[in-house]
Amino acid sequence: MMIQALLSIPVLLKVLGTLALILLLNSLLRSLIAAVACGTVLLGFWAGHGPQALARLAWGRFASPDNLLLLLAFFLIIWLSSLMADTGIMADLVSAVRVRVPYRTAFAALPAVIGLLPMPGGAVFSAPMVDGADRSGRVPAWLKSQTNYWFRHIWEYWWPLYPGVLLALDLTGLPEWRFLLMQLPLTGAAALAGYLFFLRRIPVPAGEPGARGAADEGDSIAAQWRAGPVSGARATAVSATEGAKSFHALVAPIATVICVYLLLQVAVPALTRASRYLPMIIGLALALTVLQLQRRPGFAAWKKTVLSTRALEMAALIATIRIYGAVIESRLPGGSLLVEQMRTELMRFGIPQELFVVLIPLVTGLALGLNVGMVGASFPLVLSLLGPAPAVAPLSAVVVLAYAFGYAGQLLSPVHVCLVVTSEYFRTSLLRNLARLLPPVALLLAVAWAVSRLVGAVYRVV
Repeated sequence: MMIQALLSIPVLLKVLGTLALILLLNSLLRSLIAAVACGTVLLGFWAGHGPQALARLAWGRFASPDNLLLLLAFFLIIWLSSLMADTGIMADLVSAVRVRVPYRTAFAALPAVIGLLPMPGGAVFSAPMVDGADRSGRVPAWLKSQTNYWFRHIWEYWWPLYPGVLLALDLTGLPEWRFLLMQLPLTGAAALAGYLFFLRRIPVPAGEPGARGAADEGDSIAAQWRAGPVSGARATAVSATEGAKSFHALVAPIATVICVYLLLQVAVPALTRASRYLPMIIGLALALTVLQLQRRPGFAAWKKTVLSTRALEMAALIATIRIYGAVIESRLPGGSLLVEQMRTELMRFGIPQELFVVLIPLVTGLALGLNVGMVGASFPLVLSLLGPAPAVAPLSAVVVLAYAFGYAGQLLSPVHVCLVVTSEYFRTSLLRNLARLLPPVALLLAVAWAVSRLVGAVYRVV
């Protein structure tokens, strides 16, 4: 009787319940891998999968070529980041960026630049840079973790390199320029929220522009750029980047990844069709080659990097999260998809259409922690409410709202890989990190609601 009652619980509550269990077990066990594994098993059984079916589902996802390529890409990211740190490129690059931008801006600029590249778990690549930007050692670990995570994701609302954006364009049929104009304000809102809730809380050391009582406190950013090198700490940082340590040489490994990725996307689209991770893997491999030619790390450095237990632990965590995602995406024993069952339940409960438009993407983003998965699972259901040939005004308004809420769910998901790896790197609490994300996410959603209303009104007029 008890088992039957548990199985009859609505799917929405099952998904939210397993996410809550993951957070609770992570707090108790201090092991996110164990917490996600337990949540996966519970959700699998709760959805009606037997032990053998769940095992087949787990092995099918783990052994799939797409997942193995993802894990390879993640290992290459870790190796490139580690070697850049061990050979001094990371420290020199951080110093070079600090010279060129105000102190606080460096904490946002570094992850934002890395965020232009849709690398899986990219926050673990920018985390050492953000950590290195804290020259004074006075910035709390949680604040560095939040800043790294937040600014790593400010472009994914419209940047066309991200698979989720491409899939949204394909499913909605909207022209790229229109989608860009609709979504661009969300990046502006994300940057503003990042400043209000994170950047302005970073203490500025004495002598840096913006420090309390500093002589150049009133300088504008443009004036700082024109001023160039000055004496003291800034002059020391500049001298460290002269000659062979020029800025262009320092960014060469990162630029290699970006340029190769873009080139392969355009010149060899078959690679992306085979796997979206192949262009990234090739770019990362060439970046490691560039780094080897630049700094020539020896066998000992490579051995230490390749055999890193932390890389293995993070890869295992990603694999566990991917298996959880496979359960979310799987068909239930009755044949329907979990998200479709959720939609049926919400309609049966008489949920208003506007609430349905935001709730399905939000829960899907929370459950998957992956933008392309959120778009692929929720957008067909949301767009079906508009009929076969929706007008531009309601379609545009719905897309802005659904994308923003779905992305908010991804940002707040305890199985979002970037959130997990940045929390692990800075040794900060996953639950507290999620709680601190609520205010900026709320601001972002308020802006999205206003943009949705504005877009709908504009397109009704034109």
